[in-house]
Amino acid sequence: MKKILDLISEEVTKVFVECGYDAKYGKVTLSNRPDLCEYQCNGAMAAAKEYKKAPFMIADEVAEKLVKNPMFSMAESVKPGFLNLKIEEACLADYVAKMQEDEGRFGCEKVKEPKTIMIDYGGPNVAKPLHVGHLRSAIIGESIKRIGKFVGHNMIGDVHLGDWGLQMGLIITELSLRKPELPYFDEAYEGEYPAEAPFTISELEEIYPTASKKSKEDEAYKEAAMQATFELQHGRRGYQALLSHILNVSVTDLKRNYKNLNVSFELWKGESDAQPYIPDMVQKMKNDGFAYISDGALVVDVKEETDTKEIPPCMILKSDGASLYNTTDLATIVWRMEDYHPDQIIYVVDKRQELYFTQVFRCARKTGLVAPETGLKFLGFGTMNGKDGKPFKTREGGVMRLEHLVSEINGEMLKKIVENQKTKENLDISEEEAKETAKVVALAAIKYGDLSNQASKDYIFDIDRFTSFEGNTGPYILYTIVRIKSILNKYYGSGKNARGAVIEAAHSDSEKNLMLELSKFNAMMENAFEETAPHKVCSYIYDLANAFNSFYHGNKIMTEENETVQKSYIRLLELTKAVLETSIDVLGFSAPERM
Repeated sequence: MKKILDLISEEVTKVFVECGYDAKYGKVTLSNRPDLCEYQCNGAMAAAKEYKKAPFMIADEVAEKLVKNPMFSMAESVKPGFLNLKIEEACLADYVAKMQEDEGRFGCEKVKEPKTIMIDYGGPNVAKPLHVGHLRSAIIGESIKRIGKFVGHNMIGDVHLGDWGLQMGLIITELSLRKPELPYFDEAYEGEYPAEAPFTISELEEIYPTASKKSKEDEAYKEAAMQATFELQHGRRGYQALLSHILNVSVTDLKRNYKNLNVSFELWKGESDAQPYIPDMVQKMKNDGFAYISDGALVVDVKEETDTKEIPPCMILKSDGASLYNTTDLATIVWRMEDYHPDQIIYVVDKRQELYFTQVFRCARKTGLVAPETGLKFLGFGTMNGKDGKPFKTREGGVMRLEHLVSEINGEMLKKIVENQKTKENLDISEEEAKETAKVVALAAIKYGDLSNQASKDYIFDIDRFTSFEGNTGPYILYTIVRIKSILNKYYGSGKNARGAVIEAAHSDSEKNLMLELSKFNAMMENAFEETAPHKVCSYIYDLANAFNSFYHGNKIMTEENETVQKSYIRLLELTKAVLETSIDVLGFSAPERM
């Protein structure tokens, strides 16, 4: 189904051509003055120079023909040469009705040539709890993946675990001191290792910070951890078995936490999965003449003539032969290309890592790890700050665990729902339903609060504002959906039926405005994916929710006496609900039945 702007542009373009002007001048955009018109065309302003005519003369000529076109209820020329347009109500209603017929898609066509797109987001370290710093990557990445799937691409999300390096050696070293009798530390042991891990997730989460603290105070302890890391990376059997336990226990807990955020991954790969690819990759870089020794380390030059600032070489191996994050990320690209042949890889990472990813991407391209046509995209996100403008912390000043933040917002939402229930005597919600509803609304508050900001910008995480039922918030969007559900339940519960009825031409300005907002859905969704911009979905549903609420307050839906008009209203409400629910689904949350 064509976008409504394209349909309107086609009609305007035809008239420009009929009048003897180039088709390129017929492009129509949304009006930047909605108080004057719904759409505008500035082509006459641009054509004036080429055709050596005053722009208002061209605009007058085009407007004179457009007023006869049944698509428009208004087409007027405004000096110095703008074309102001309004779509005819019946034409708009017909477009919206066709959206409704296209159930589940609402006029948004799937891409004709689907791509395989891998998206690297999440990035947690094993043996550590998720904290608020992991929130943005998870929420933004999940949403982009869902938007991509909706428009028709094959999206593959990879959590990319931090499961390699010194942190593993630290855990092994600390565990060897606490439980030296375990078979993992006996190099002569040849039997089967226990299936059960020798620690719980809570023990594991205590072991790592303890070991990390010791390594900063005790040089011998740090040396032992580095040796353990070396032996693990070079295949020591007992340490490899311990790594499997660490991964199993950590990943089980990570999955539970991500599930609470309605975030999931197609792949649970980690840095360790890239290790087998490193030797051949490094050797190829040497053989092809890209990698060379500089101050003992193996590096690849990635600077380009057009650089305006210094881009240091990409280090492949340290002077002691050890690999780095660069090495692992490059080897990860190798296995992704071998196993999945992606058309694009998107990295959703803190924007402060932009220079690092510039080095990695350039190195991957220069050394031929990716095909020239394969896209490598860095999507850097800003910091989530507290009300003081500094990175979000607990009241005690520490980094807050993610599950504690979610729990705190759940509690805040439950309190508001209970208070709301007291003001509505007919709203009888059980304690269990109230708790479930609070979880659903809290998740919307968190996700919408984050996603409504442009990803690259820092933002203030304000719990009071995010949990409000008024303003540009997740709860406001959900409250709007619940309001529509309530009206529909009352209508159908009264024995009436609007199924099969069609949406009529708007009977009021507020109804037309609601239809205008609905008609933007397919263009918005395509644009949100093209620009990897979930905030555009948020902006759209906020405008749509506002348009619905204006319509709701300005029209008597349940008491409308004309049955045909009422059925048209109900069908419009059904479409509005479906579009809102589809939009929040790609953002990664849902709406309850009641609030």
